[in-house]
Amino acid sequence: MSFLIPVLIGVSAGISSGLFGIGGGIIIVPLVLYFFKVPQQSAIATSLISLLLPVGSLGLLQYYRSGFVNPENLKIGLTIAAGMLIGTFFGAKLATSLQAEILSKMFAVFLIIVAIRIWTTS
Repeated sequence: MSFLIPVLIGVSAGISSGLFGIGGGIIIVPLVLYFFKVPQQSAIATSLISLLLPVGSLGLLQYYRSGFVNPENLKIGLTIAAGMLIGTFFGAKLATSLQAEILSKMFAVFLIIVAIRIWTTS
């Protein structure tokens, strides 16, 4: 495995995360699927591994320094994180019980819905 490809995936996800608040599912998972030819569940696991570290801390610091972090959105973000802690467990349990082909198709439908929603509301 080339060291450069994962680094470039990480940089792409980091830029997308800082710019749009996205990264794991929309950037990392498809790129890991494409470059490493692994099952959908392995790509998701790889994305979660990369997110375990405090990858958002530098982006959050920049938003804080620019005055965009306040007690209200901090409370909301921490509450979302608590929900994600629970939701990730159950989502992973469901994903690992599905066939990779079915999970891939579910993911594709999710991305199409997100794209349509963004396109029609902007």
